[in-house]
Amino acid sequence: MKFLLNIDKVFHELLLQEDTDQDKKITKDDEGPKKFVLVDEKTKQEQAIEGTYHLSNLLQELALLKESKIEMGEVDLNRIQENPVERISRKIRDDYWNELTRTIDKKGLAQILQDEKTANEVPTLYVAAKDKQGVAYFQGLEKELQNFKVAVLPENYSMEYVDTLNTKPGILALALEQKLYSLQGVPFVVPGGRFNEMYGWDSYFIGVGLLIDNQLEKAMAIAENFKYQIIHYGKILNANRSYYLTRTQPPLYSSLLIEIVKQKVPNHEWLKSHLEAVILEYNTVWMAPGNRLTETGLNRYKAEGVGMPFEVEPGHFDDVLAPYAKKYNLPIREFEKQYLERKLVDADLDMYFVHDRSLRESGHDTTDRLINTCANLNSVDVNSFLYKYEKDIAYLIREYFNNAFQTGNINYTSGDWEQKAQFRKDKINELCWNEKASMYFDYDFVNKKQFPFEAATTFFPLWAKLCSDEQAKKLVEIALPKFFKTGGITGSTKSSNDAFGDKEAPQRQWDYPFGWAPHQMLLWEGLINYKFFDKAQEMVYRWLWLITKNAVEYNGTIPEKFDLEISSHKVFAEYGNVGTEFDYIAKEGFGWVNASYQYGLQILNDTFKQQLNRLTSPDDLF
Repeated sequence: MKFLLNIDKVFHELLLQEDTDQDKKITKDDEGPKKFVLVDEKTKQEQAIEGTYHLSNLLQELALLKESKIEMGEVDLNRIQENPVERISRKIRDDYWNELTRTIDKKGLAQILQDEKTANEVPTLYVAAKDKQGVAYFQGLEKELQNFKVAVLPENYSMEYVDTLNTKPGILALALEQKLYSLQGVPFVVPGGRFNEMYGWDSYFIGVGLLIDNQLEKAMAIAENFKYQIIHYGKILNANRSYYLTRTQPPLYSSLLIEIVKQKVPNHEWLKSHLEAVILEYNTVWMAPGNRLTETGLNRYKAEGVGMPFEVEPGHFDDVLAPYAKKYNLPIREFEKQYLERKLVDADLDMYFVHDRSLRESGHDTTDRLINTCANLNSVDVNSFLYKYEKDIAYLIREYFNNAFQTGNINYTSGDWEQKAQFRKDKINELCWNEKASMYFDYDFVNKKQFPFEAATTFFPLWAKLCSDEQAKKLVEIALPKFFKTGGITGSTKSSNDAFGDKEAPQRQWDYPFGWAPHQMLLWEGLINYKFFDKAQEMVYRWLWLITKNAVEYNGTIPEKFDLEISSHKVFAEYGNVGTEFDYIAKEGFGWVNASYQYGLQILNDTFKQQLNRLTSPDDLF
């Protein structure tokens, strides 16, 4: 049934009555009557809309109609009364992915260059010199568009050169493709909120969501931009900004390829070019001795660059800088200025920031697991990802290239990569598995001992399928209960948070009590890999319940992360919570949380989906 309404009039009356805290949303925190009567302008028929969820749906539908700038419009009551699971999933599928999609080209540049992160008066786009087509295209646009500057990165630039860009930061160009009669940017999907660029490991999880929602071309486009970055910037970047040229992100490119070919092999040449790029990245980024490859034969995160990372907010490192400012008898801001300008150099502080930059490369920015130690660790996460690379490459060569694949001057067979995987698996189990704790721990190769921090990354070997059935059983029965709360698993255990946390430092967002979508998604797949199907249903339900409950109670909000101690998006941590700032209607959600919702619904059985629509607490079901 549809009601004809005076859009502006009803919109303002609804807000006046129900949005009592005036945050431009209708949430459980508002103290209105939670009942609003609609009157059809033509028939004068009345319909009462009751409860936070239905009232917020009404507000969202009115906000959409307001955008079309019509005085009178029809509101569909079916949309207002839509079950929450169907509504959230539909909006992700039909709206959020499109809202999060960007291109770097004539059409998309305005949105890309609206940039709160850089202070340049004229926004700058950096293009690799090797990308002759891109240089010509963007230099042409520079002449055509106002308030836009193109800078060409020299071939074989050094990290010292990259440091000089800190005073003039900008966006990095991505791939272009020929479409009909013009060049267009290959699309990518941003995480959301202030993250207006293509992020490394976010893009894999987003790709999983896109494939579930039948957006194969966008998932393939993510792979194209991964390949472009490897060819032109030497690595898959943390994100396509100039100050991220110093670091990569967790390696998940091969996993994206596997997900794509499960749905459809685009063509043999497409797959060949991407497999070549995966192998190039593996060899040059991850397996170059002395950098990310260590003497143990296992890998670490090891970003380049010197000193404080550029992207953090002013004052973020005050707890770290304070003792150094005191040591040099300088006010903290003056010390920070001299240190940034390299007028003052301190070897210990430089080493701290080697670790800090490396932990940001891990995607876990930040966690007490990696603070001031990351570059010393053969971490469970990166080695699980690289084991999966080796197994994926072996699979692709065997299944699609008749067990022989040439790239450069090297001929590979699947057996070559199976051998690499077996070596890594044996080393991970030798150095990282702790039988007593029934967990995997990062291995400190400098001090030659495990670092016994209990992190959700202990479950990544389940996802990579590198542990034995006996190890998997112990992980699920002994380790998992230490992590899970009503709404999913936390980034670390409370005991590790208490043992390793610094009471003077900010709350680390990747540690207890916070829950993150990638940890949940990799756990679910790991549980399924080892046939813990009932436990997978439970863990999926817990996380989807948390997302659904939050969206129902808070005007459709889908945030970056949650506080699992209180089952809420109201997070008090070092970087706040992205995806919570909007007026009237959530337009985009948050990339990997959107993906986790769609992925979880693929796993969850119909009985649990019904309970999810009722918001039945997991603690009443399990």
